[in-house]
Order: sequence, then structure tokens, then C-alpha cells
Amino acid sequence: MTKLRLGPIENDKPVRLTIELPAAVHRDLVEYGRLLARESGQAEIAVAKLISPMLARFMGADRGFRKLRGER
Repeated sequence: MTKLRLGPIENDKPVRLTIELPAAVHRDLVEYGRLLARESGQAEIAVAKLISPMLARFMGADRGFRKLRGER
């Protein structure tokens, strides 16, 4: 079975942010949440809960960001 890049979604104190997404991206996020919930045995995962860990993982894997951030 293929493993998704995100693991279980942790609860954390949220900061409210309003964004607009293309409909196709939203549909993909809904499907990703459905698949991740099934894979991890969690209840349905809302799109809003996916965005933060996805962004954190993206930034953590960006070598240029890590390098420039370390130069501050």
C-alpha cells in the first residue's frame, strides 16, 4: 500500500486564516483528507486541518528556505 506523506493530524491551538483555493485544489484536499483518514484510522479530516501540516512539511523540505532562514 502506498503511504501518504502526512501522518496523523495533531490538534494544536489554531490561528484563524482565510484563504481562497481553486476548486480543483479543494477537491484534491478533500480526497486527500478522506484517504489519510482511512489510512491512519482517524475520523474524516477536514480540509482546514490538512493545510497547516502540508505547508509545514513543504517548508521543512525546502533546502533553500532552511538555508536562508538559518542566515538570519
